[in-house]
Amino acid sequence: MQSVSPRFSIGIDLGTTNSAMAFASLGSGVPAVEVASIPQLTAPNETSPESLLPSFLYLNGEKEFAPGATTLPWDAEPKYLVGRFAQKRGAEVSSRLVSSAKSWLSYPSVDRTAALLPQQAPEGVVRISPVEASAAYLRHLRNAWNEEHPEAPFDQQDVFVTVPASFDAIARDLTQRAASLAGFVDPVLLEEPQAAFYAWIERHPDWRSRLGKGDLVLVIDIGGGTTDFTLITVTERDGQLDLERVAVGDHILLGGDNIDLALAHVVNSELAGRGTRLDAFQMQALRSQCRIAKEKLLNPASTDTEAPVTILGKGSSLIGGTIRTRLTRAQLETVIESFLPITSSHDMPEVARRAGLQEIGLPYAQDPAITRHLAKFLRQRAAAAEHGAVRRGPSGLACPTHVLFNGGVMYASVVRGLLSEVLNSWLAEESMAPAELLPGEDLDHAVARGAAYYGAARRGKGVRIRGGIARSYYVGIESAMPAVPGIPAPLKALAVAQFGMEEGTSIAIPGREFGLAVGEPAEFRFFSSSERKNDAPGELIEDMVGDLDELAPVQVTLPTSGRDEGFVPVSFETTITETGVLQLWCRSREGQRWKLEFDVREKR
Repeated sequence: MQSVSPRFSIGIDLGTTNSAMAFASLGSGVPAVEVASIPQLTAPNETSPESLLPSFLYLNGEKEFAPGATTLPWDAEPKYLVGRFAQKRGAEVSSRLVSSAKSWLSYPSVDRTAALLPQQAPEGVVRISPVEASAAYLRHLRNAWNEEHPEAPFDQQDVFVTVPASFDAIARDLTQRAASLAGFVDPVLLEEPQAAFYAWIERHPDWRSRLGKGDLVLVIDIGGGTTDFTLITVTERDGQLDLERVAVGDHILLGGDNIDLALAHVVNSELAGRGTRLDAFQMQALRSQCRIAKEKLLNPASTDTEAPVTILGKGSSLIGGTIRTRLTRAQLETVIESFLPITSSHDMPEVARRAGLQEIGLPYAQDPAITRHLAKFLRQRAAAAEHGAVRRGPSGLACPTHVLFNGGVMYASVVRGLLSEVLNSWLAEESMAPAELLPGEDLDHAVARGAAYYGAARRGKGVRIRGGIARSYYVGIESAMPAVPGIPAPLKALAVAQFGMEEGTSIAIPGREFGLAVGEPAEFRFFSSSERKNDAPGELIEDMVGDLDELAPVQVTLPTSGRDEGFVPVSFETTITETGVLQLWCRSREGQRWKLEFDVREKR
């Protein structure tokens, strides 16, 4: 735990393609958020401070670079290359490049702690796990902060790391594990779309004059690996406008990575037409080169109509066999448009029949049409939201009044234009006015900036988005009674979280102790109710018939302290995290703690 009061709130956007860091002073007054400088290798023997850390890791060979060529200010012999130079070198030698580690964190069909990456690594190249790669980026950011701010050590600050809103509980836990490996002390996870909205609030302190009671804000976040949708409604509390997050979309592995692959196929088709054929390793290199070319063309300051694409040849004459071509802005916009077709709000994502056998790889969305995924969100996930009032049209479609775009792809005006055109056509069919675009600034750093602002808001120096839970939650308590053949011990339900409890808050459950099974396998049963909204934490429900829905049980063996066996008397404390995880902390009289948790946002 921190031994001194933090001076700064640090926000970290652990991105699929780029990571960023921002900070806000926790001194008096309204916090001013700044983007942090991140020193990193940009070439052998060259270190430069940049505002983004490309989320790429290069597994360099033992004698690939001269001694001292990869030295960092805080590490004379780094184990890996991370950041800008890793991205550049990996575009040339793709078989040693680790990318999209964040996407792998959310893939449940593989062991995400196993050495999987890079997938295409040849024999002899040591692979690493998605967790280790993520830890490498976070460790670099921690070291960069300490290099730039020696007077305010990283470990003594409030730190917030963002994750996709659609990350499941395991992916969030693995992100926490990566942060722990990187040396972080008690980081807090925050959803990326919420962070983007916090960045908008930070840039617009007059937000209450821009939004009104009943307004519904749709946040569309298209990142390097995922597409996230979130709805935030404007409510009123004690005569003041308030904000509440009311719906979060499914996990959709669809984003910049898909666009990069599509661009690579376009360029490869041109090369094949000229008689140049690429092997699998060269295709990986082409994909990396297309990513770099895409970012150059999408840069707001760029007026270029094309960007070069260079692929090293094969064999001993690498230079002589170098393949040179280009990616044009017209090709880029055509590919982007293919991901944003004009669709009806009733068109749902298409599900194709899968082959019986597939290579192990990321489970990308089968339907690349982002507009169809948006329709599903507004028709199913958002329209079914149990929180408060969601503005809906006659057909049941959730109808936003405002839209906030986030993600590097949004630099392309064609993306913003097509999304606005499709959404507004749906609203017109519902006899609703067009959605107003909220001006977004600094798309590359918005998530990190918003996370830093949120940290200040948690300490009372800004506006917070409420996210009260939509149900009340209970844990099953087995009654103490003599064993009777054929009759199980009755089960009671202890209320542990009441309807509307805010995310990011905790509450101690007073006046009760129960026996906690430790040192042996045990099953913990949880229940929820959308009807019983007034059961305060600590109330014991004797009759569970009718209005309690049982959730999936949690089966676990809780560790002992070495002397406690069987049942230990414990009291409870409930925490709802910023990412919607209910944590039930069990505390013994001696102060030992155990944690049970589950996601209160998962579809059940």
